[in-house]
Amino acid sequence: METIDEAIKKFQKELNGGMSALVLLSVLDRAERPMYGYQIAKLIEARTKNVDIMKQGALYPVLHSLEGTGLLESEVEPSVTGPPRRYYKITGTGRQTLVRWREIWQQTREFVDAVLHGGDDDKQH
Repeated sequence: METIDEAIKKFQKELNGGMSALVLLSVLDRAERPMYGYQIAKLIEARTKNVDIMKQGALYPVLHSLEGTGLLESEVEPSVTGPPRRYYKITGTGRQTLVRWREIWQQTREFVDAVLHGGDDDKQH
């Protein structure tokens, strides 16, 4: 039988699965220029006031997946301070997809909020 902590961890992992792609596309859509993984992670960290929901290491598989489906593209460039860096940017298809994903996210939020918060006539048990 699953403990409460295990159930919470599993729920958060499942929730983060789809959300990560939406967040990454959104960050890169608003970026003025291509960004590498560490920059993206630090930007997310700053915008979310260090809420530790998305782990930095978890970003890279999602970035690779988004690139594999044509929603992002990347280019490797040398770095003066270390190893070469892979810079990501959103594609036209990525932008079109993001518009639809944002609509779906809004609908999903409204649905979940309606169920979680219910109406005045809902009885709390």
